[in-house]
Amino acid sequence: MTKLNTSYLGLTLKNPIIVSSSGLTNSVEKIAKVVEAGAGAVILKSLFEEQINHEINKQIQQGEGYDYPEAMDYITGYTKDNSVGEYLKLIADAKAKFDVPVIASINCFSSDEWIDFAKKIEEAGADAIELNVHVVNTDKNIEASAIEGLYYNIAENISKAIKIPFAIKLGDNFANLVAVVNKLYALGSKGVVLFNRFYQPDIDINNLTLNSASVFSTPSDIRKSLRWVAIVSDKVEQIDVSASTGNHDGESVIKQLLAGASTVQVCSTVYKNGAKVITEMLNELSYWMEEKGFDSIDDFRGKMSYKNIPDPAMYERAQFMKYFSSLE
Repeated sequence: MTKLNTSYLGLTLKNPIIVSSSGLTNSVEKIAKVVEAGAGAVILKSLFEEQINHEINKQIQQGEGYDYPEAMDYITGYTKDNSVGEYLKLIADAKAKFDVPVIASINCFSSDEWIDFAKKIEEAGADAIELNVHVVNTDKNIEASAIEGLYYNIAENISKAIKIPFAIKLGDNFANLVAVVNKLYALGSKGVVLFNRFYQPDIDINNLTLNSASVFSTPSDIRKSLRWVAIVSDKVEQIDVSASTGNHDGESVIKQLLAGASTVQVCSTVYKNGAKVITEMLNELSYWMEEKGFDSIDDFRGKMSYKNIPDPAMYERAQFMKYFSSLE
């Protein structure tokens, strides 16, 4: 009998599959479906700082008689407290109903305002927090180090504010990702998620409008994370790496674990195929482990990571010349 249990951020999971922060986890009813299908943990849908600010502005613009400071402060406080309150209730309800780790999620672009929220999340009973931080820099006069500093500031402040573990969900656009992860670990982050899937713009050439590209990942997107999961899990061994984006079947779960991932996050495939795909992924993982003679996840985790393969340069190579030079 294979053992699928694993650990992430110091938490014990019955298996390594985590349902990512999304509409799949924004209610107790939806969470029940993925937990029943076998999810090892869930990350609640993020509460967006931008979303709260938008709602505040909407209330102020629609209201009458709110053109004096006291009324503006009241509306701002009430709207924020209401949004946060609903989220804290979801945490408490999920913790009371399910026996899997419940990880909260904050999607922010500043740090100070979220310290109090992080404390409230901890009080509500969340097992951990995932921080979604992303800055699109359009200022040609700002150095990359200044942008990285924003991540470090958030990690340091959150680490001082709460006792429960947290992970930071990163994009793949850092000049030196390994150094960034290492610094985040030093500042208190227990894990990183590789990688975040951000809004991507697209252009409609017929109507000359700017639209959103597909919000779903594809199986080929696993290439974006597999390389860095293998490298980061070796270079910063103390930190847990959760693999995200492009994980659509059991084979992708196996690959990410072989690369060194602590856990594997799924989202798009659940939207496309329903919660049953989680069960199918777990069955495929178990069958593969039995076939290969592995009793537990730890028996093969990292077996194909950066340091454990004969030619680690395979993960470093950036050009196709070696493979395509013979093709005409």
